[in-house]
Amino acid sequence: MGQNGRRVAVVGGGVLGTSTAAQLAARGAAVTLVTDGRLASGASGRSLSWLNSAGSYPPAYHRLRMLGLDRYRTFAARDDARAAIAFDGGLRWGEGVRESFEQQRTIGYPTEWLAREEVAGRVPGVDPAAVPAEGALLNPAEGWVDLPSLVDELVHDLVDAGGEVRTDAGRCALVRDGDRVAGVRTASGDVLPADVVVLATGAAVPGSLAELGVDVPDGTTNALLVRTPPLDHRLRAVLNTPRVAVRPAPGGGVVLDAGWAEEEVVGRGDGTFEVQDSTVAGLLREASAVLAGNPALTAASCGVGRKPVPGDGYPVLGAVCEVGGLHVAFTHSGATIGLIAGELLAEEIVTGVPDPLLDAFRPDRFSRD
Repeated sequence: MGQNGRRVAVVGGGVLGTSTAAQLAARGAAVTLVTDGRLASGASGRSLSWLNSAGSYPPAYHRLRMLGLDRYRTFAARDDARAAIAFDGGLRWGEGVRESFEQQRTIGYPTEWLAREEVAGRVPGVDPAAVPAEGALLNPAEGWVDLPSLVDELVHDLVDAGGEVRTDAGRCALVRDGDRVAGVRTASGDVLPADVVVLATGAAVPGSLAELGVDVPDGTTNALLVRTPPLDHRLRAVLNTPRVAVRPAPGGGVVLDAGWAEEEVVGRGDGTFEVQDSTVAGLLREASAVLAGNPALTAASCGVGRKPVPGDGYPVLGAVCEVGGLHVAFTHSGATIGLIAGELLAEEIVTGVPDPLLDAFRPDRFSRD
């Protein structure tokens, strides 16, 4: 039993689940992290993981994202930090980017407008010929994270604080005692007793809540992330261009995604996915065109699956009012807010005091509406 007597089962082995579990254990809760497969095998394993608050977001969401960036900088500064986290900026160009630059200036978000001829000197590894004549938007304080390495470090923190980890447990089901949670049942039938359950199962969250009579609108889409082998490139920033997004990866390669490529992914009825060779080849071709020297790129691997997206686009975080002891973490911005969301959720669970930073993101906003 943890120091505060609270038994918590956290279901989900991505950044949201492991962050919440590690923060709970640090606060003295008796925590068991349960995953259906291996760690980071879901959305966290196929995310571009661009750390930013570059969109035209409502103030509460922008504030949460900015706190998320701050927590990453603090985490990366740890003496024993092993996760791959970098803050070498983000560069964007294309339709609407000039308007985004003006909006960012009004809210004080770090931003600069670069002329095409300035890009090569400010953002190494980019082919200036790919930049439009009007120039590009540089956000010097943005970055990226390799989520699998972060998840691994968070699990080490969890275990060091006395938490337990059960991987490959299959699809888990909630165990209830009346209108409260009583634990989690694994696919093999084992029951893990718990006073609190946190659902952080990515795209599966809306379906699990629907089984409990709780409606959370679902905008989940397909996701495709292509990884290259190591290559000779100088890119350090995150690139977001009209046809491809590119960032460096640990080991010397790059990772790529694009909205058009995700739309070409075909989901089968059995839960598997089909990715055309032409889609991967197109992504590699588009990435080569924006990298300095236009290197010949090949694919080392492809990550394909579902991308968790709440129906209104904003995070769903906090207690589920209809079921006592049940909390949820469901968001498209898991990379950027992963650390701060875990911290805020854990503090609420342990203290029982709602945090106003989460007020705009609670699950009951949909029933209130």
